[in-house]
Amino acid sequence: MKRWTMNKTIGILAHVDAGKTTFSEQLLYHTKSIRQRGRVDHQDAFLDSHEIEKNRGITIFADQAKFSYNGSTYYLIDTPGHVDFSAEMERAIQVMDFAILIVSAVDGIEGHTETVWQLLKKHKVPVFFFLNKVDRDGADAERTIAEIRSSLTPDAINLTHVLDTGRMGEELVEFIAERSEALLDHYMETGYDRERWLGALKEMIQERQIFACASGSALKDAGVAEFLEQLDQLTETHYSMEEGFSAQVYKIRHEPNSNRLTFIKVLSGELRVRDEISYGPAEHRLTEKATQLRSYSGVKFQAVEKAEAGELVAVAGLSDARIGDGLGQAFSRASFSMVPTLKSKVLFDSAANAKEVLKTFMLLDAEDPSLRVVWDEHFQEIHIHVMGVIQLEVLQQIVKDRFGFVVSFGAPEILYKETIEDAVTGYGHFEPLRHYAEVHLQIESAPRGSGIALANACHADALSTGNQNLVLHHLEERDHHGLLTGSALTDVKITLLTGRGHNQHTSGGDFREAAYRALRQGLEKARNRLLEPVYRFKIIVDMDHMGKVLSDIQQAHGQFEAPELSGGRALIQGTVPVATFMEYSTEFASFTHGKGSLSLLFGGYDFCHNEDEVIRKIAYTKEADPEYTSTSIFCAKGQGYKVPWDEAEAAMHCL
Repeated sequence: MKRWTMNKTIGILAHVDAGKTTFSEQLLYHTKSIRQRGRVDHQDAFLDSHEIEKNRGITIFADQAKFSYNGSTYYLIDTPGHVDFSAEMERAIQVMDFAILIVSAVDGIEGHTETVWQLLKKHKVPVFFFLNKVDRDGADAERTIAEIRSSLTPDAINLTHVLDTGRMGEELVEFIAERSEALLDHYMETGYDRERWLGALKEMIQERQIFACASGSALKDAGVAEFLEQLDQLTETHYSMEEGFSAQVYKIRHEPNSNRLTFIKVLSGELRVRDEISYGPAEHRLTEKATQLRSYSGVKFQAVEKAEAGELVAVAGLSDARIGDGLGQAFSRASFSMVPTLKSKVLFDSAANAKEVLKTFMLLDAEDPSLRVVWDEHFQEIHIHVMGVIQLEVLQQIVKDRFGFVVSFGAPEILYKETIEDAVTGYGHFEPLRHYAEVHLQIESAPRGSGIALANACHADALSTGNQNLVLHHLEERDHHGLLTGSALTDVKITLLTGRGHNQHTSGGDFREAAYRALRQGLEKARNRLLEPVYRFKIIVDMDHMGKVLSDIQQAHGQFEAPELSGGRALIQGTVPVATFMEYSTEFASFTHGKGSLSLLFGGYDFCHNEDEVIRKIAYTKEADPEYTSTSIFCAKGQGYKVPWDEAEAAMHCL
């Protein structure tokens, strides 16, 4: 007989100020996990325990609590609601079994609600809606459900009070039957069967075919206990104890003594203290021991001897596991949608030790991989990727409080990328005295958003399998620069065609040098293009404002689909450059008097609308890039000599 654990991870998500943390406090209070309910505005919320969260009155870190209810163990994750901390929110979403999306019954669907919904859809998380603030003036739960159905999903149903009587109403019975032909046939033959229909409802919620809605007031503690009872009835998990250990990393934290904690969700089996854990890419798998396991609730933890499937636990002893990594029998790595579109330079006092400041930011980079901390050795500068200005303000405070450094940041700039539009062959040769390596690469354009893909068409007669893997490893181990602005290269496929080594003289990084030179030489011959980040926007305004919005989009070099008109309102969707639209929300709120809806989702990268202007402004000098050169090095008469990129092909040995 299989052993299952009834552990449920639920996430609380919302647009900022919808009442998410207050709702979480009520759940913890009703399950006797806390003795008194805190409030964000009183700076005593159980889950907003960090000083910076108390001072700002917003959730910044995805913290968790643990409680028991009706025989199930619940792990509750309260996530940030501000758009600048969306990456932190998405990292928590990846381990949720169910999500509770809080929507204000006064404000309805707001911009960030759309972002949250799309992330939950991407990660296939079943969703419950709680319509909050029904006690406020202007609140309308039915209007909000109608808005959910029109803006997010037509499969939302109001379950407030429906299940209390033990019998489903006709509306719910029909709603379920519409989504199951077999159930409808059974209903027509034998009528309503509570257990069968309850089971069907649970399954449809699990499969994201139905989204249950309830309403109440978190602040007044109205409807929260009833919602918890419904949530418990309509959810179940099946984590197997019989299978081998597997888990996924969702958070990294460092204690004041720099002790590294890796927060994981156990997906199957169990983990005990001193067990060995393997992780990382299949070809470079690391194995380390779990020296300690901790079960956290808020800032408090309890040391435990083991963690079972479905549980969240912090592990000490893993030195290099990254957020998104699979552990044990889980080999896949999670991918994330929330990608920063801005970059900023870290500014610090010249008297400070640059390497110490860098060490600090590398710790923060492990905790928030979206920062993508980069050290520019040539200019002795630290650069980071960010979502917005609020994130920079918070980072500044974190660095001061945790590490004692005073830093500031340069004005955020757009994070550009580069690609090519054609296919070329790049040649690289590295042969100073007593070194030898040659690499030929085919470089071609790839679909937008695909990143860098590597392939191998090299025959073992030309280059040993080990050396082929070495070339591919060197191409994979770092980001690569484009020629136009020095921005990251993306959306290309690189294929190893052939190469050559020497039995005596090929060593160390020879293939790295040859591969990088081949890539760069190929780019010199290609049609290079600059890419900029774009928003996918969704705007709802009164008809009176439609003309201005369409004009603003055109002036911002955006594109829009034909507006959809309904009930005196216009729905406008399309794409627009981040550079021209990142400040638009303030103007939009002003002329719509707060009655319009503006949702901006990261929409990937597209060709830059003002490519020449940006290239001139950045003024990147490709010949002066210390990390790359397109020049090959050959050897004659015991001396190495340089061959420029446009003459290198004719000098290659493998042709």
